[in-house]
Formats: sequence, structure tokens, C-alpha cells
Amino acid sequence: MDNVNLKEKSIEIRRKIVSMIIHARGGHLGSSLSEADILTTLFFNTLNFSPENRTDPGRDRFVLSKGHASEGLYATLAARGFFPLSWLDTYLQHDCPLTIHPTNQVPGIEVCTGALGHGFSIAVGMALGAQKTGRGYRTFVLTGDGELEEGTNWEAAMAASHYKLGNLTLIVDTNGLQLADTVANTMEINPLRDKLEAFGFEVHEIDGHDAYAMAALFDSLDYSGSKPHGVIARTIKGKGVSFAENRPEWHHTIPTIEQGELALKELVL
Repeated sequence: MDNVNLKEKSIEIRRKIVSMIIHARGGHLGSSLSEADILTTLFFNTLNFSPENRTDPGRDRFVLSKGHASEGLYATLAARGFFPLSWLDTYLQHDCPLTIHPTNQVPGIEVCTGALGHGFSIAVGMALGAQKTGRGYRTFVLTGDGELEEGTNWEAAMAASHYKLGNLTLIVDTNGLQLADTVANTMEINPLRDKLEAFGFEVHEIDGHDAYAMAALFDSLDYSGSKPHGVIARTIKGKGVSFAENRPEWHHTIPTIEQGELALKELVL
């Protein structure tokens, strides 16, 4: 989108994430704050996907494989105009479509996710579908580094390389934490770059909080080539909220009202 300040937009989205979780008394604060710049870049710069073309067979596809971080996706979709901002106030309420994990009952969401390790496989199927039908759309999937401990991801990576899916981009929200511990203590996945390259991916490492650098990278990739793309986005879990940054307990701790007010004061330009 033209004339969108990605830094301002990401702060706006982070503020919405905090407000949603405070109001609903549920959610995943750290994970959603971690991914905010990535989602902002995709939906306000990269994706050929908008409220106007969301049913177009040629639209780009996005899959949030780390589905527990639904608040980040909901806030981004609302800011992009897929549904009214007022829906965010109904998060987790009875009969509200904005559930703890995203479902395709929400405009802008392609598939239900939340069972970790499945979204990448679905994205491979989408990219393969574009290849088989001759449609020019691209598929982007966002996983977490902890999520890559699920074996289905590596089956998906093997298939992506086998079918030469240059129209597929795997983005790994690499914040080094999962649930209540570090990724390294739980199940070490490094050297991640070497592993993805061994599976046939063209791999890039980038600051996952630098929206403009990510925008330039996504714009530069060759989506007509034969290698799927892997982007290791280095992030900080809880980014933007000082008491939550890089703290594993904030995976799904719910801030108090006072903590929420402090977070909103910090989330300014």
C-alpha cells in the first residue's frame, strides 16, 4: 500500500493486541507482539491480498501456522480493513468469530490453525496448487522457531523443495522462546539456516522488527524460480513492552489492568 508508515502501523497493531488481551482476559501476548512487524510488512506492503480481492483465485495466500498468536493476525486484519475494528472488542466472547485460534470464519483467514506444525504443510499444498493451475499467486507462511520441533514441518520442507516451489516463502518468527522455556533448552533446532539450506531452500536472515528491510527483501525474491524461500526473522518475544520482552512467562500470562496501561504508554513512536 502506498503512503503507509510501517513503523507507525506496527505500533498501532501492538496497541490493539494489548487492548484485546486486557479486555478479553485471555490470549498470547508475547507471541503476538513478536510477530507484529512481520504481519504489518506482509499485509501493508507485500501481499496481493486485500478486502477487495479476498475471494479472487489469483490472490496471494497467507497462513499463520503459529495459530496461538491469533491476536496479532486479528489486529492486523482489522487495521487492513478486512472486518470492523469494533470486532476486536468481542475477542473470546461467546459466539464471536475471533476465537483463541484463528478460523476461516473470519474474513481474511484462509485456514484454521493452532495445532502446531500443520500450517506449513497446508501452505505447501496452496503453493503446489498455484503451480498446477498456472495461477500466479504466492504463498507465505509464518511459523515459530519452537514450532519447527514438530516433524511435519520437515516433511513439508522436503516436499516444497521436491516440487520446486519458488512461489512459497516460509518465515520463521525466531525469538528463541517457547511456552515456558527457551527453544534451545527444549529442543535445539540450530543451525537453522544450514538445515533449511540442506532441504533445498534459499535462505535469508533478517531483523524481524525492521519492517522496511523485510519489505525490501520480500520485494526482491524470485517467486518464479525453483527454490522455496526461507526467511529467518530474528525477533524479541514481547517486543515493545519492557516487562514482557524476552521473558518466557509472558507466552500466555495476562497483564493486569495496571500493566496494560503501562504497556500502552510504552507503545508510542
